[in-house]
Amino acid sequence: MTVNTPVWFITGCSTGLGRALATAVLERGWRAVVTARDPRKVADIVAEHGDRALALALDVTDTVRITEAVKQAEAAFGRIDVLVNNAGYGYLAAVEEGEDDEIRALFDANVFGLIDVTRAVLPGMRARRSGHVVNISSLGGLAAFGATGYYHATKFAVEGVSESLAAEVAPLGIKVTIVEPGAFRTNWAGPSMRQSAIHIDDYAQTAGARRTATLATFGHQPGDPVRGSEAIISAVQADEPPLRLLLGKVALQVAGARLDTLRTTFDAWRELTLSADYPEDSPTG
Repeated sequence: MTVNTPVWFITGCSTGLGRALATAVLERGWRAVVTARDPRKVADIVAEHGDRALALALDVTDTVRITEAVKQAEAAFGRIDVLVNNAGYGYLAAVEEGEDDEIRALFDANVFGLIDVTRAVLPGMRARRSGHVVNISSLGGLAAFGATGYYHATKFAVEGVSESLAAEVAPLGIKVTIVEPGAFRTNWAGPSMRQSAIHIDDYAQTAGARRTATLATFGHQPGDPVRGSEAIISAVQADEPPLRLLLGKVALQVAGARLDTLRTTFDAWRELTLSADYPEDSPTG
């Protein structure tokens, strides 16, 4: 093992983008902490890479286990250079159909889990004045659609906390990148997707129709996890990594349309917007 090779710590590696990324990192001869709730599901990834790979059990909703996993990683490799917060899943429901336990579990995994892992890794990065936090958001962190409102809410939260984090850690030599994939051929729209047991007829043509359409995309999504992983690695290696990285043609098209819509709306309501301020020549006290 070469101690100068970078150390990646990746959550949610049993399938999809996390699995592809862990594989790509190790195939480059780098070191990786490959985590999953069930480490047996990533045993094959680490099997041929000797002491460059460490498979750990990690449920990102378990704060005690997060602390233990980070300590194990730092004990094995001395540091964590790149943290990739990838663990998470989707949930299908109209807003009114949302189930309390499922909504809170979704936020625990997609938002609070990401935050807790990041907070556990940051002290080491701060001490070394170097590091890179990669937070896997989604195109759904920029634009929202029916039936996935709670999922969007978690990803919008990831976008916000990541932007603030980037501003805070930049002077400390730590970089942050928000990755926003479009539809990728992972288990997101299949085995890992949860959905509400509640179906309200009034939403059949909106959220109900999109539930069906979303599940029908499973196995046919245009995004390639392997190519997506290569793009993430390229961004991390860049001299000036992007704060945001869209992945896939669909992501680029939808995000561009979202920007156009926002600008059109802001411009259309410009005068009413400006009317909310005190007149420039009046006292503000």
